[in-house]
Amino acid sequence: MPEPAVSVVVPTRNRAGYLEVTLASLAAQAPGVPYEVIVVDDGSSDATAAVVAQAGAIYLSHATSRGPNAARNTGIAAARGPLIALIDDDVRVPPTWVGELAAGAVRYRWAEAFGGPIRASLEGPAPRSCGRESAPVTTLDLGPRDCETDFVWSANMAVRRGAIERIGDFDERVPIYGDEEEWLIRLHANGGRVAYVARAGLEHRRTGDDARLRALARAEYRRGRAAVRNDRRKGSELPLHRELRDLAGAGWHTARRGCPQGLIMGAHATGRLVETLRGR
Repeated sequence: MPEPAVSVVVPTRNRAGYLEVTLASLAAQAPGVPYEVIVVDDGSSDATAAVVAQAGAIYLSHATSRGPNAARNTGIAAARGPLIALIDDDVRVPPTWVGELAAGAVRYRWAEAFGGPIRASLEGPAPRSCGRESAPVTTLDLGPRDCETDFVWSANMAVRRGAIERIGDFDERVPIYGDEEEWLIRLHANGGRVAYVARAGLEHRRTGDDARLRALARAEYRRGRAAVRNDRRKGSELPLHRELRDLAGAGWHTARRGCPQGLIMGAHATGRLVETLRGR
């Protein structure tokens, strides 16, 4: 097989249904840029191994769950390409995605990390939105033009192999949410730069029961608590009055706009408040 120009690393755990869609979209990439797909199973107990075998991707596994950064490090260690793309197991990429990332790496030789748009895709019984609130999944939109940026997110992120060798592995002690940010902070501290590639976008999916109001609210509550833990680790935790104000704002939004997704905002704010109070 030819040496890949891009190695795509997909950490996963117990999400075989989502992963099947992700791998199918990766298999449908337009010809031109040789690439490989490496799935790192972080201790799954579902049909993940069978899904990966059916897709023909490289399968690596952890006997027990060690976290997303450990899975990324395992995949990076096995990757053969000079550009290593990191995505989540619940995304769908267009046929041009690998090619656009590779082209961005050629255009912006000054950059050591790259990212593209992350667009929310709520499929199925998703709650109505008034359009004034942020999506209840990780998204990124820096506009229609390429630019330099500080941060991109691991749902759609690529790094040069040389940057990993220079900066080091992803820190496996950092829990989920903020896990990729810690590496990017180290990159910036060592003079590294990040490019946003506007045409290298993908969809971040929630489907079925995961798209229902209750499931989205529960997930946002967990994200809120994790966000405060990450802020605390960085020394940037918000004061209690700010957290209370944000919770009140979510309640006002829900009542004033009659917007069900305001409840999701409120769940996130509640998670933040609970974690803030725990740390006092």
